[in-house]
Amino acid sequence: MKKIKVMIVDDSAVVRQVLQTTLNNDASIEVIGVAADPLFAMNHMAKQWPDVIVLDIEMPRMDGITFLKKIMAERPTPVVICSTLTEKGAETTMQALSAGAVSIITKPKVGLKTFLQDAATDLVQAVRGAARANMSNVSVRGSAVEIPKKLTADAIMTASTHAMSKTTERLIAIGTSTGGTQALEAVLTSLPRNSPGIVIVQHMPEKFTASFAARLDGLCEITVREAANNDRVLPGHALIAPGGKHMLLKRNGAQYHVEVIDGPLVNRHRPSVDVLFRSVAKFAGKNAVGFILTGMGDDGAKGLLEMRQAGADTVAQDEKSCVVFGMPKEAIALNAANKIIPLSSVPAEIMRYA
Repeated sequence: MKKIKVMIVDDSAVVRQVLQTTLNNDASIEVIGVAADPLFAMNHMAKQWPDVIVLDIEMPRMDGITFLKKIMAERPTPVVICSTLTEKGAETTMQALSAGAVSIITKPKVGLKTFLQDAATDLVQAVRGAARANMSNVSVRGSAVEIPKKLTADAIMTASTHAMSKTTERLIAIGTSTGGTQALEAVLTSLPRNSPGIVIVQHMPEKFTASFAARLDGLCEITVREAANNDRVLPGHALIAPGGKHMLLKRNGAQYHVEVIDGPLVNRHRPSVDVLFRSVAKFAGKNAVGFILTGMGDDGAKGLLEMRQAGADTVAQDEKSCVVFGMPKEAIALNAANKIIPLSSVPAEIMRYA
């Protein structure tokens, strides 16, 4: 099997060493070079181009954002951002995702080596996902890693065949992962203020979802915000699940609101699309429409099927327009989607239910 060739660019020697060791421990990955800054990296990459670049943002001589934009303009390559878990780091990382990065790995300011070792699974999965990215849709195996038990949405709430009666108020539920930040930007910026209420799970670390929501809010006609516990789901509003928390839909009479809770990882994610979709199936049923967009893995596939079985319309993004055709592919394989459409058609599809 051809190995995924990785270039690591980070000014910290500790980070370079831990990332290199962790990635080389996986049989599907080979680190072909490490560099303390982008200028050293470019010299190395001139001789051998990587499949994936793991990139720090704050570095001497040339910052990561400038380097990322240069790469995307000259030779688009999947980039995983290795970002500091701070508010400032989150804001900068949003710029990187907007510039074409496909994924994020977080690192704290203290306890760095231990943290990165503990986060080995996330690192490997991020690199594997990036290697599968279709860069034409990105705008400007054996492993030594211990894999945690893969829990289902049962860990958060039990399934139910009962959904509340149909109402005139429609609700949109969206789940996405790798490539999803740009997909959501394309969709939400195209919606008018009278769009249905929207609840969203985008796989993203804590602290980053607030910056992501704030950035979208500044670009969109609709209101976009990171969800807080008991927030109402209202027309013209989109609520994004906070990183590190699960978000569930609840209903009180004719009104929908969200519940934001702790809990174990589901499908190795928190927030999990399956958790949101199951709650939507239970409390909205045929009043809801589910969309599963670009992303690696299968989170959301079973939840979308539960939504369809509860009477909801369900939609999957097509392969041609996905950055990573993983989550939609798994949903389609389960016959969970009653419609498959390109990303460009999603806004109009949402407005059909306004």
